Amino acid sequence: MNEMELLNWVRGPGLNIAVAVFLLGTIWRLFEIYSLGRKQDLSAPRNAAGASGWHTVVRRSMPPPGMLKRSPVSYIGGYAFHIGLAIVVFLFAPHIVLIENLIGLSWPALPSQVVDLAAVVTMAAMVLVLVDRINKPVKRFLSTFEDYFTWAVTFLPVLTGYLAVQHLLLPYTTMLALHILSVEILLVVLPFTKLFHVFTLFASRWYNGNANAHKGVPV
Repeated sequence: MNEMELLNWVRGPGLNIAVAVFLLGTIWRLFEIYSLGRKQDLSAPRNAAGASGWHTVVRRSMPPPGMLKRSPVSYIGGYAFHIGLAIVVFLFAPHIVLIENLIGLSWPALPSQVVDLAAVVTMAAMVLVLVDRINKPVKRFLSTFEDYFTWAVTFLPVLTGYLAVQHLLLPYTTMLALHILSVEILLVVLPFTKLFHVFTLFASRWYNGNANAHKGVPV
């Protein structure tokens, strides 16, 4: 298989397979979660300032008091690469065109220079977070193969996309094919790994906050 055949495959059958696995896996995981059911809380609700699902979503999205100073790499690096990744995925013109072709939605794109900068910041932040995880004994002890694997499958699409846009390392056609392939690998594994938190993060925070708010406990 030459580079054009590889590119045609990842753009056609490969993309179809990856999207199908991603959609079916996501639907299945969401069904598993929301079909568990929860017992109704029959206790009388207690009101407390700042106790609600939405308060918890906001509060848990910010660093706890003192933690930004104690662990700046985790928080600043984490915010940087999540925000940067969102910019790269959703505000890069070719990605918007792809999304429009898939689902018919479109929106304005950022200049390519801004997206390039976001990609560099994202990769730098991800490397710093990884190094911090390896260097801190507790974080290293708590880390599993899945943590490093999900880091790699998230990092590779950003790296290969940046190299393709900048025409670096390999011929453009080959690098573009590798970029699309890395994205497809990410789509396939996302529903079945910790990366699924992209769908459950805010919902779980809201649920926990709402449940505790019923008891008058802000969390």
